[in-house]
Amino acid sequence: MITFSSLHLGHGPTHLFPYAQTKNYFQRRTTCRDNLFRFIPTSPKVSISSNSHSAERYYLASLAPLEAILFDIDGTLCDSDPLHYYAFREMLQEIDFNDGNPITEEFFIEKIAGKHNVELSRLLFPDWDLSKGLKFMDDKEAMFRRQVHYAYVLMPKLAADQLKSINGLKRLCKWIEDRGLKRGAVTNAPRPNAELLLSSLGLSDYFETVVIANECDRAKPFPDPYLKGLKALKASPDHTLVFEDSVSGIKAGVAAGMPVLGITTRNPEHLLMEAGATFLIKDYDDPKLWTELEALESEASETVASRNV
Repeated sequence: MITFSSLHLGHGPTHLFPYAQTKNYFQRRTTCRDNLFRFIPTSPKVSISSNSHSAERYYLASLAPLEAILFDIDGTLCDSDPLHYYAFREMLQEIDFNDGNPITEEFFIEKIAGKHNVELSRLLFPDWDLSKGLKFMDDKEAMFRRQVHYAYVLMPKLAADQLKSINGLKRLCKWIEDRGLKRGAVTNAPRPNAELLLSSLGLSDYFETVVIANECDRAKPFPDPYLKGLKALKASPDHTLVFEDSVSGIKAGVAAGMPVLGITTRNPEHLLMEAGATFLIKDYDDPKLWTELEALESEASETVASRNV
């Protein structure tokens, strides 16, 4: 019997299939996306543009000229958390975790999402040998991959609804590619998960590097994965932007010396801001993002022009 009474788990009915429950719940999370653009002065690389737009505040202008962009994968490129939640809920219930009561979505978001499997093994199973905990995590990841395979290979119409890219991702990817910017993916997920999701999204050949946290000395929230990404791309943190959706990911990007834009896919916005996000966006179609990118390009153009005078 495994219990974890020190954390609030909650109670609720179990379901044999993830889609109806997880879709409806996670859609409700979007109601907390108010006041998305609050500013934390201590976030790195935040400045007031010195160009013709100087009457307004632009948070990314000091990145000019932009060299590279780094993305997290789960929750940042695609909304995969409902499938992760279902896998954890079912497998934890099978081993009688929390007296057999299914974990709640709130518990998943607050205690599990975005964390590395070694950290989760110690958090969820403090009395287990680490190797036993990691075996559970490996089995959970295999279950997640089976769900992704089922959705994309056997039921593509379902996949379009259940595991789709974040709105505006294709637009942003084209913008990045058109400008010849370096790009990488940095994730706490195992490599098989990362490769499967990138393939499912049609992005297998898009990124110049894919950094896996368990192939680094330390995972997010430590800066190691992002520092490795910078090294692989030969990019400067002073001219690189990060997109993240989790607290641990934002902390990692900030610790690596880069500004991080928080995607409000699932996590409460106040937690993302407290982690150090420069500002938050709903998705990649968010007007705030494109206003910032236009200002960044304008800053770069004026910098080049001033050097040629």
